[in-house]
Amino acid sequence: MELLKIYEEAIKKAVIDLYHKPFEGSLSFQKTRKEFEGEITLVTFPLLKISEKNPENTGADIGNYLQEKTLLVKKYNVVKGFLNISVADAMWLRCFSDILKEESYGLSQPQSTGRSIMIEYPSPNTNKPLHLGHLRNVFLGASLSEILKACGHKVVHTCLYNDRGTNISKSMLAWKLFGNNETPNSTHKKGDHFVGHFYVEYANAYKKEIEELKKQGLSEEDAEKKSVLAQQVNELTVLWEKNDVETRTLWKKMNTWFYEGIEQTYTTLNLKVDKTYYESDVYHLGKETVHEGLQKNIFYKKEDGSVWIDLTKEGLDHKLVLRSNGTSVYITQDIATANEKDNDFNIDTSIYVVGNEQDYHFKVLFLILKKLGKKYADNLYHLSYGMVELPSGKMKSREGTVVDADDLISDMIDSAKNTTTELGKTEGLSEVEAQQLFKMIGLGALRYFILKVDPKKKMLFDPAESIDFNGHTAPFIQYTHARIQSVLRKAALTTNEIKKTNINTDYPLHQKETELIHLISDFKNVLQEAAQAYSPALIANYVYEVAKLYNQFYHELSVLNAENEDQKNFRIQLSCQCALTIKQAMKLLCIEVPERM
Repeated sequence: MELLKIYEEAIKKAVIDLYHKPFEGSLSFQKTRKEFEGEITLVTFPLLKISEKNPENTGADIGNYLQEKTLLVKKYNVVKGFLNISVADAMWLRCFSDILKEESYGLSQPQSTGRSIMIEYPSPNTNKPLHLGHLRNVFLGASLSEILKACGHKVVHTCLYNDRGTNISKSMLAWKLFGNNETPNSTHKKGDHFVGHFYVEYANAYKKEIEELKKQGLSEEDAEKKSVLAQQVNELTVLWEKNDVETRTLWKKMNTWFYEGIEQTYTTLNLKVDKTYYESDVYHLGKETVHEGLQKNIFYKKEDGSVWIDLTKEGLDHKLVLRSNGTSVYITQDIATANEKDNDFNIDTSIYVVGNEQDYHFKVLFLILKKLGKKYADNLYHLSYGMVELPSGKMKSREGTVVDADDLISDMIDSAKNTTTELGKTEGLSEVEAQQLFKMIGLGALRYFILKVDPKKKMLFDPAESIDFNGHTAPFIQYTHARIQSVLRKAALTTNEIKKTNINTDYPLHQKETELIHLISDFKNVLQEAAQAYSPALIANYVYEVAKLYNQFYHELSVLNAENEDQKNFRIQLSCQCALTIKQAMKLLCIEVPERM
């Protein structure tokens, strides 16, 4: 039952009966603001030409009519030009009855829209392990995938590995210079951590070299030009593109170490990819596209042989697409990958989940693809998200000051273990169940704390705050779900039995019961808004409100010891639907909820 449609029809009838003229088009409704009583607000201004009265009198006319002539309104109030309606109990009970009849309220049938959407994430470089910033990328991409699937879209998850270029050459050079033929096995290090160690080693050696050159009287710019290490990196990159056997052999070896390591992290995060692309497979296709663009005068070549595009008319600047030594840059392979993805999937929309430090890069990429005449260029979207900072400040991979993803996940699980044990929330659980709970709470706390912030905003991650069972956190929501399940177990009824129990339509609702039905009924709208805005934060904040309101309901009203059977049965049904809503919403965030705690 769509409440707004029922009220719209009733109000349009009221307009005809009151003013003898029909209102054409759709009425304007809003959610009632928290400071006023009511749930549905009618904006009266569009009706003034018909009523020929001021906004307050028009609102009062319609409010009186609905209260006297229908069973839709419990009470109403008019604030300036806004008619705030308190929905009648019988309507809320009808609405709730309809929700109970749906197996998964608010969720669409899979692939029911026919739209295909590709989401590319996390797309890391193969020279370092994932860090806290990457986790925001993974969590956003995974949650958005679930949200779009729940709205009926077909979602394809792709990942692009930036597995060649200067950054990878830096790790390779450092291993050649300082590695002493060590391997992940010989050092007992995870493969991606092992490779990342040499990326930091290069950065430290380069910094030291530059400082030594500056002591000899060179400027920073001249020192960088004189750097032997930088020249060696450049030589390695050129040798790679010339398919030098020794260089390629080392490259394959180090990338293999990286992939073996990062797959372990992906397994922990339950990350599965439909199609993986590699920069090393497509970079030459990008170079071919650039040469084609040169012939069409879309690109131009400088005297040193480098190739550029002039985007000054579009408010940007000149962008390099091929270096003077003939090697490609990131945007070259991104052009090629965009073509490959379109050829492989012919998708309707392609979303790149990448941090906002790459905003300019994607503006340039999308513009270049348009200039190249790619039909899919208008269907590309950059989901730009803010950086994650710690209380200590920003993180830098090359300086080794990042928060490693694996270490953070491990620490969060340990914190979950300590906190849940101290609070006595593992009583009655076996050792296996307890370990599963620690992982569920630790990973849930990490995901939720990051996802509850609007993607566009930068955020400060506080591990201690994220694990608080009494805060705006996943553990609070998870505990609420476990609490409801405890109530339902005591009721000794299955979900099916609870849902099929008839509702007494004359049941007088308590204010908290009304608020819960209203909030639960809004799940469908929140899901659609989250899909349209590409913002899991809307789901995260919504499910927190459900958990918070249920706890208020639970503390104010008795469920199993209610005054009568109607009250008891209804509150069991309401508890059951709250638990289902929490579980479904958290699943959209890729967070599990426990049955007991």
